[in-house]
Amino acid sequence: MPDAGVVERLRAAGCVFAEEEAELLTAAAAGPAELDAMVERRAGGLPLEHVVGWAEFGGLRIEVDPGVFVPRRRTEFLVGRAVSLARPGAVCVDLCCGSGAAGAVLLASVPGARVYASDIEPAAVRCARRNVEPRGGTVYEGDLFTPLPEGLRGRIEVLVANVPYVPSEDVALLPPEARDHEPLVALDGGADGLDVLRRVAAEAAEWLSPGGHLLVETSERQTRPAVAAVTAHGLTARILEDEELYATVLVATRPPAEDGRGPLSVPSGTLPPWTHPR
Repeated sequence: MPDAGVVERLRAAGCVFAEEEAELLTAAAAGPAELDAMVERRAGGLPLEHVVGWAEFGGLRIEVDPGVFVPRRRTEFLVGRAVSLARPGAVCVDLCCGSGAAGAVLLASVPGARVYASDIEPAAVRCARRNVEPRGGTVYEGDLFTPLPEGLRGRIEVLVANVPYVPSEDVALLPPEARDHEPLVALDGGADGLDVLRRVAAEAAEWLSPGGHLLVETSERQTRPAVAAVTAHGLTARILEDEELYATVLVATRPPAEDGRGPLSVPSGTLPPWTHPR
């Protein structure tokens, strides 16, 4: 049982899952003094993941540094779909990778996957390198496709782009944990939330292999313009939803080559078990 005083401090600070958080903080602290300091930071509004230094995502412990976007539980649905579409040995890319959570799960779940990730935020890149590169992937710093090796053009079979999709005027409505402690570039998607998606869609067909897939998280209210953004550049689109996770995913596919020899895909079938809440 967690210390009752710690639970009360967290509950007074508005932490809904105070008991669970108290257990995590107690386990992470080296001693009473460190625990007190960690509880103080959490009570002050710092995301729990930034306090303990990691987040559970897709069955993995993902390191998350202060100032880096915290991977969301609903994004497990996005990554689960990516895993289901990736054949063994697939060439995969994680754009706007943040901590590298998606890339790490692809490496852990798809045998022989070749994973490349990129982010424009230096802090995110440093964090992603610790999560992705020990598992065999490579992380680049730069804007979207710009830093990727030219040799990947036309060869990417699974492209995960967890782009920011919050409309600019709605950023102020986000919980303080996100608004005050995560980089704005990872949250703000422009006037309608789709600015970065449109930029990705404009180049995706050049980078995808024939039959390759682009997967993007979006919101239910944005599905129509999101579909229009990708179909305008020759991709076919479908929308997938998970009501339990409140997750909406756009899957956009480059048409297969005329000779029909596009990349093989594992049938989507049943999602990996970690894509649903336990």
